Amino acid sequence: MSVPKPSSTPNLDRFSRRLGELRSALQNRDPIRLAEATGSEWKPEEQPGEFRLLYWGQPARLTAGDWLVYKGCSTEPASDFEQAMLLYYFDIADGTPEEGRWVSFTDLPDGKFYSQAFQGYTGREIWAAFGANLAAFEDACKALGGARQDLGDASYCFRALPRVPVLVVYWLGDEDFPGSARVLFDASASHYLTTDACAVLGSAITRKIISANLKNKDA
Repeated sequence: MSVPKPSSTPNLDRFSRRLGELRSALQNRDPIRLAEATGSEWKPEEQPGEFRLLYWGQPARLTAGDWLVYKGCSTEPASDFEQAMLLYYFDIADGTPEEGRWVSFTDLPDGKFYSQAFQGYTGREIWAAFGANLAAFEDACKALGGARQDLGDASYCFRALPRVPVLVVYWLGDEDFPGSARVLFDASASHYLTTDACAVLGSAITRKIISANLKNKDA
């Protein structure tokens, strides 16, 4: 399967158009091995069988056979974008353990060619939304259930998928270095998602953090 390349902003339509190809790739795969590789729970008693996992901390289901994604207990399929994200994950996941080492988008396959664009719609957007207001950044991350880490002036880890953690790091800066924010990935990320999909996850956590800040302001 060819890997779509990230552009200046994530191309969600192109990302979703691969649904048919991804579903075909998953046909006849061993569900037990898939569950192990993805960190999901295989429920064969739920005809025709389904996988259960958390996506951004919320329950999701993926049915075998038709390979449709449902959020929570909903009987309506999730959006094409959410379908594509989980199908990419199930197609690529190989069970590689997390390394516990954070890398930038530049370090992902082909990432160096798109790292400036990625930083533009992730870290720079976060910094533009918060500036030197570190407390507001922390409040927004906590509201999303982020786990505090020890990098930068503040950093929070978010579990996008069972084996795909995403880290957002914030630096206030000083007289020598300007303040900034950056989205990082575990070094194992390419064993679970394409670089294009990682770009979409970076954009997604950026939007979530900025939206949480706006909700906090309105509260």
